[in-house]
Amino acid sequence: MASKTFVAGVGMIPFVKPGKSESYDVMGAKAIALALADAGVGYEKVQQVYAGYVYGDSTCGQLAVYHVGMTGVPVVNVNNNCSSGSSALFLARQAVESGAVECALAVGFEQMQPGALTSHFNDRPEPLGPFIAAAQAMKPAPGAPMAPHMFGAAGAEYLEKYNVGPEVFARVSVKARKHAQHNDKAIFRDLVTEEQVLASPVIFGPMTRLMCCPPTCGAAAAIIVSEAFAKKHGLQRDVAILAQSMTTDFTSTFSEGSMIKAIGYDMTGAAAKAVYEKAGVGPQDVDVCELHDCFTANEVLTYEGLGLTPEGTADKFISDGDNTYGGRVVTNPSGGLLSKGHPLGATGLAQCTELVDQLRGRCGVRQVENPKIALQHNLGLGGACVVTLYGLQ
Repeated sequence: MASKTFVAGVGMIPFVKPGKSESYDVMGAKAIALALADAGVGYEKVQQVYAGYVYGDSTCGQLAVYHVGMTGVPVVNVNNNCSSGSSALFLARQAVESGAVECALAVGFEQMQPGALTSHFNDRPEPLGPFIAAAQAMKPAPGAPMAPHMFGAAGAEYLEKYNVGPEVFARVSVKARKHAQHNDKAIFRDLVTEEQVLASPVIFGPMTRLMCCPPTCGAAAAIIVSEAFAKKHGLQRDVAILAQSMTTDFTSTFSEGSMIKAIGYDMTGAAAKAVYEKAGVGPQDVDVCELHDCFTANEVLTYEGLGLTPEGTADKFISDGDNTYGGRVVTNPSGGLLSKGHPLGATGLAQCTELVDQLRGRCGVRQVENPKIALQHNLGLGGACVVTLYGLQ
């Protein structure tokens, strides 16, 4: 019998530029300590650990955890590209919901290098090979950085399909910085104008530098518990995971000749549909959302993929202010990846931390007014998409 799951505590350290951080294990340990303190439990109560990261050797999770405690419990390392953190959260939630354990820890961390994402293993097949090939076939650009090429090509396809200009992407960057100015954990907090965004150096297609998230280093963690465990130990039961879904690619990723599909649009739609159906709510019920804005093009596409606005209407959704404070749903109140940066393994749990803090009303100036339902979207090419729905109890 499935057990109701709660987020008892969360923790996150400020993200910083590559070369300015502590080592991944120290960052991970600090995030774990913050989550344990927030939950009000000791590490000895944790029964399983799931650690998400991308750039690291095997058992990096153990090294991070061992700074906090060595109790013999299972530590599972998770690598699902940019959705590694939320994949760790997915497994922790699943373990608790199934009744296998009553208290699980999910932690994500990344110690990144400057510059565009690259493959570190060149003597074997590249997992993203089919995606790179699709991008080259649809919009050839030999030598272009992998991620900007794919998301930039998808952005160009969107602009052409719906006959809108790149201003739609620039306005997302402006909104991100407005939200981030009050977030002391965001790396970019200075306001920018639409004109500045459009005039910044072109990276690929319609994507300029200020439309792209930066690589950063950081860590975040969450403690997931059952209702019985929370009652027994007097823990908070105010934030529940109402539903969660992880999807991988469909044949449509490549069969339809669409870069929008190739970067995960159908994964997003399927995962969102699953969580809405399970929780018995719709996108119209969502008050606050942290979504995967690695590039502004992806934020625009994700508005539609999550059903926050119908297909082809993201431009109006943004122009009407329905994606920010005073609108229908506040998206990325943290400033998102565009402002916080994107330490791959930490991103999903940083999103979790923001949403739990929002539901608990502890975000200060950037607090969303009386949120009850929060939606999280974390995407990894290759592919994996995790959508999580939280509810205030």
